Amino acid sequence: MNTIELRNGVRMPQMGYGVYQVSPSECERCVSDALEVGYRMIDTAQAYANEEGVGAAVAKSGLRRDEVFLVSKVWISNYGYEKARASIDESLRKLRTDHIDLMLLHQPFCDRYGAYRALEEAYKEGKLRAIGVSNFYPDHFIDLASNVEIPPMVNQVEMHVFDQQTSPQKTMEEFGCRIMSWGPLAEGRNGFFTQPLLAEVGAQYGKTIPQVALRWLIQRGAIIIPKSTHRERMEQNIDIFDFELTEQDMERIATLDTGKSLFFDHHDGETTRMFMGWR
Repeated sequence: MNTIELRNGVRMPQMGYGVYQVSPSECERCVSDALEVGYRMIDTAQAYANEEGVGAAVAKSGLRRDEVFLVSKVWISNYGYEKARASIDESLRKLRTDHIDLMLLHQPFCDRYGAYRALEEAYKEGKLRAIGVSNFYPDHFIDLASNVEIPPMVNQVEMHVFDQQTSPQKTMEEFGCRIMSWGPLAEGRNGFFTQPLLAEVGAQYGKTIPQVALRWLIQRGAIIIPKSTHRERMEQNIDIFDFELTEQDMERIATLDTGKSLFFDHHDGETTRMFMGWR
């Protein structure tokens, strides 16, 4: 498994297993399958309501704690310094661990500065090995990164062949921040699973459309967390390290970029209203 070195020297797997929209009742089974298949990073969040399932699966896996890289995220209802600090301790309890390898702020809304200060302190105390943000695009990202003591080490954003984040990635890299992709398979939107160009490229290597799309992200330097509740698809998704796309392949796939989200615009007022309703 490829690894990515963060700015503080911590190394994390470049590919992990995401549990967004994995129900609490299924989470332990799915994470157990993922660990058996070979995934060594699990990405969860307070808002997913399945941290306990992740913790249970890791505890029962027989793997040493240092063999599994755990990622979680503070939800906006826990923003503000005091609430964020308490929520980090609660995530530690649910995950059955004395440290989380990477903790992110989930959204750029509400009291993000107070919440980020709590991340910084927990990092200094050893409760968190690395810290960062999620869904912070250049305006929010530059504002935060320029005004905190420890700039984000990772920024997890929507990133896939249809929304490639080329310019935002460059902005993150200026601050020594790594880009992490959520929705690397576009959640099947925009005709992803029948996309002709991806199918054509895949045929050259005997690979599927998802494998080509994931490999493209890996070669872009992104950290990826594809999700599936089916073991055979977990196996297919991780089977992308035995081939390499050519420069021409990469350039052709780059033409699929629409530069737009397939989900929601974090700069739109209605999106902000939506998140305010989820506090």
